[in-house]
Amino acid sequence: MAAAVWLFFIPLFIAGAIVLVVGVLALLSRFRGGKYARPAMRAIAKIPGVRGLMMRASRAALAKQNPEAASALEKLERAGVAKDPQRAQAAMSRLTAAERKAYLEVAGQEGALPEPANRQQRRAMEKLQRQQQRRGR
Repeated sequence: MAAAVWLFFIPLFIAGAIVLVVGVLALLSRFRGGKYARPAMRAIAKIPGVRGLMMRASRAALAKQNPEAASALEKLERAGVAKDPQRAQAAMSRLTAAERKAYLEVAGQEGALPEPANRQQRRAMEKLQRQQQRRGR
């Protein structure tokens, strides 16, 4: 009889574990610009089904924040740009000017370089940025 009572607490333990994980991730995302949250999120994304939910939430947030970029991303994914660079070029030409601009801004933010760890990396990054500015990028 006493063992049966503990069965009622299993959902509470599961809910408590989920709340704890979310709290730790929230704390890690606030610390040092999310430097430690990224590896944790990559590990969580390996759980079956969780990656799809994370992608759907990310797309919904992007659609609210920047509808043009969300539309462009949807069109590019439909064209299968991840598999073939030539398809990517063709799909980019089919985007509207606003969609193309919004997508390139979002892609530039995603591809941002990480913080340099030392002086040599910082100087290399500054040199790379100067070269990109000279090219008119």
